[in-house]
Amino acid sequence: MDERAYRRVPGTTIFDAEQSAKGYHLNQFCMSLTTAENRAAYLADERAYLDAWPLREEQRRALLARDLNAAIAEGGNIYFLAKWGATLGLSFQQMAGSMTGLTEAEYREMMVRGGRPAGERLDHAVLEAAHAAAPGGPHASVSAALFTSHVPAIGAAMDHRKTQEPYWQPVFAGYEPTRQWAREHVPDVVILVYNDHASAFDLSLVPTFVLGTGASFPIADEGYGPRPVPEVEGDPEFAAHLAHELIRADFDLTLAQELPVDHGLTVPLSLVFGEVERWPCKVIPLHVNVVQYPVPSGARCFALGRALRRAVASYPRPLDVQVWGTGGMSHQLQGPRAGLINREWDAAFLDRLVEDPAGLAAVPHLDYVEQAGSEGIELVMWLIARGALSDVDDGGSVTEEHRFYHVPASNTAVGHLILTDHGRAAGPAEEE
Repeated sequence: MDERAYRRVPGTTIFDAEQSAKGYHLNQFCMSLTTAENRAAYLADERAYLDAWPLREEQRRALLARDLNAAIAEGGNIYFLAKWGATLGLSFQQMAGSMTGLTEAEYREMMVRGGRPAGERLDHAVLEAAHAAAPGGPHASVSAALFTSHVPAIGAAMDHRKTQEPYWQPVFAGYEPTRQWAREHVPDVVILVYNDHASAFDLSLVPTFVLGTGASFPIADEGYGPRPVPEVEGDPEFAAHLAHELIRADFDLTLAQELPVDHGLTVPLSLVFGEVERWPCKVIPLHVNVVQYPVPSGARCFALGRALRRAVASYPRPLDVQVWGTGGMSHQLQGPRAGLINREWDAAFLDRLVEDPAGLAAVPHLDYVEQAGSEGIELVMWLIARGALSDVDDGGSVTEEHRFYHVPASNTAVGHLILTDHGRAAGPAEEE
């Protein structure tokens, strides 16, 4: 079944994730017209106001020509465009009529007669051409999963050139094999699973799963100023594909075009790639709420990882994809148990992550809190990356490339693991 057959319904453009990415700035321009001050500025000098927005020229032309069909083709959404139309003094029936080739009076009369029949031939409408079937040949694939703590103090140690101090040297020595491995296996895209630490989201909005679908993601200011690392480059087309497939698989993601990313995402990148002027691959952020309960279960995270693997494999381009799970290991940052470390729990978790991920996914939250500390719940995010690596039902096997564990790094135990799929190192994507 063609799950995007909605694209071939005549005279209809469905606003999906791809359209949203395409029309993001166009729709944000429309939203700006919800204040009287901005409406007055727009009407005073329309072209100057449009030029202040990063619109494509096709989008500007559509607005200047009052061509709603063209604006929708360029990613506009009718609910956003309605705010633009209202600024111009247009009624909704005037706007709708303009898209059908009818005058406002003709459109109103059609509606009085009961509206347009679903099967009516639309000779005068702009009909969307059928999309070609996805091309054959190699698809994207997940070649490796990487797991690491994302301690903010690790980032500070790198930023302030303290990595060779006696306290920090053992931590960074444990990542030297990783950096060598990473130089030999640079992926096209990393899907990086992390949690935000009150940087992009405050308590006014607590989404469970957030997929970054933007073209780039700025470095968040966590109170000390942004880390001096490169901005993160996204992959909007691939992210939109993942959003479509995962939501169709019943994972209710929040999609974020704008998403400042904090140490949860940047510290793993720095640990693996070192100090660089530009990150060597594109990154798609996947945020998981593990701050405010209820948080997703290990089983739900593992299932999301498996769905993510299927979504990657259905992308009709040969991308080499790695999925990184970050956070943990055992640590508690608050209350009388602050400073808790449980080496035995951490070692068992790493073993089961390799050998029995499905069983590990069944561990209840209470065990994490009691045994690994209140912030040890971050480890459920590792199950997303593990689920994305191999299909356990099909006997999927993994190879352990590198393992590292150290106590302490500031307030936590540091855990790290690299697994590759089916006994092969990460390399060019192969067709599944």
